[in-house]
Amino acid sequence: QLQLVQSGGGSVQAGDSLRLSCAASGLTFSDYNMGWFRQAPGKERELVAAISRRMSRTYYEDSVKGRFTISRNNYASTVYLQMKSLKPEDTAVYYCAADRRSNAYGWSTLESDYDFWGQGRQVTVAS
Repeated sequence: QLQLVQSGGGSVQAGDSLRLSCAASGLTFSDYNMGWFRQAPGKERELVAAISRRMSRTYYEDSVKGRFTISRNNYASTVYLQMKSLKPEDTAVYYCAADRRSNAYGWSTLESDYDFWGQGRQVTVAS
């Protein structure tokens, strides 16, 4: 069982920055592609960023490109989501998730491909 424990997040003003962290334990972190999802009130959960387990290739949802950066440190078994220029529409609960089913050099956009999930952290951006 891979356990994912998230930290970071909180309440900020529009234009501010935040960093989310997700620390893994229990299994070999480097065997997993990692994703950050978010779920806003009344909306479905969506993938905002992902990073592959080989070569750390990255994916970003269009609305966060140029503002969010996903990275991973396999030695620390941690994945990060650096968020800058935050907007009110970024307000959501953010989840990290781990996927071993997808190609090692890619990622999946499907929730069902992610076997392990963090507990979620609230990010609130005031205008």
